[in-house]
Amino acid sequence: MLNKTIAFIGPGAMAEAMIAGLIRQNLAEPVHLLASGPREERVNQLHEKYGIQTHTENLAAALQADVVVLSVKPQRLSEVMKGLKGIRPNALVISIIAGAGIKKISNGLKHNAIVRSMPNTPAQISQGITVWCASPAVNDEQKETARSILSALGEEVFVEDEHYLDMATALSGTGPAYVFMFMEALIDAGVHMGFPRRIAEQLVLQTIKGSAAYYETAARHPATLRNQVTSPGGTSAEALYYLEKAGFRTAISRAVWAAYQRSLELGKEQPVHIPEAHPPQE
Repeated sequence: MLNKTIAFIGPGAMAEAMIAGLIRQNLAEPVHLLASGPREERVNQLHEKYGIQTHTENLAAALQADVVVLSVKPQRLSEVMKGLKGIRPNALVISIIAGAGIKKISNGLKHNAIVRSMPNTPAQISQGITVWCASPAVNDEQKETARSILSALGEEVFVEDEHYLDMATALSGTGPAYVFMFMEALIDAGVHMGFPRRIAEQLVLQTIKGSAAYYETAARHPATLRNQVTSPGGTSAEALYYLEKAGFRTAISRAVWAAYQRSLELGKEQPVHIPEAHPPQE
């Protein structure tokens, strides 16, 4: 049990995932959790579902908190921070906002103890992965608090360099969207061949789940596993030939790069230190 009062500024889906995970894993009691947002019906819904405290005034919630979690839309962050000046000096601020850098948040709140994190969609069922980093003002106890809170979403990875957060946004943060589109394309292909949609969905879902589980168990490079199921002149070889011909790898690589660049654009109000890199070439 963390025995910390945690305020969520922005009562969206990811905030709810964190609230549910903290309660489910006995990391926090509902009485120590607060959620704040402008829509009274939404915060009331969270109160009825989880028994947490709710507010429609962000500062009122933040002033009670040992940990303030920023979980608003990136486009609303600057406006929200204007109303949050005056949070507890010893409070820890955790941001889950894409593209919002530590410097921007620190300047906006006039506060130094900032953790920046990037969770992803499977966090809503505690099966996600979150990459996070901390400002120098975050002490060891606060880091452990952040680690415990983020673990409610699934696995967590701490990194020292903040520029990895923009990379994580493009790879794991946006990654579920790539997977869902791939699933959608496979399902539609199955329907096109003549499968009923429900059967196509079942086949695709279990194929992806089973493949991921097998990869995790086998602990071998994906190329090795792919070669195992690619017989010379067989159906897999024929399908892979067309994927390569269509530029499948290049499309994925360019999509991730585009998401990375967009993450940098979202945080352009802060200096960003990125390694020497070039967009993938065909």
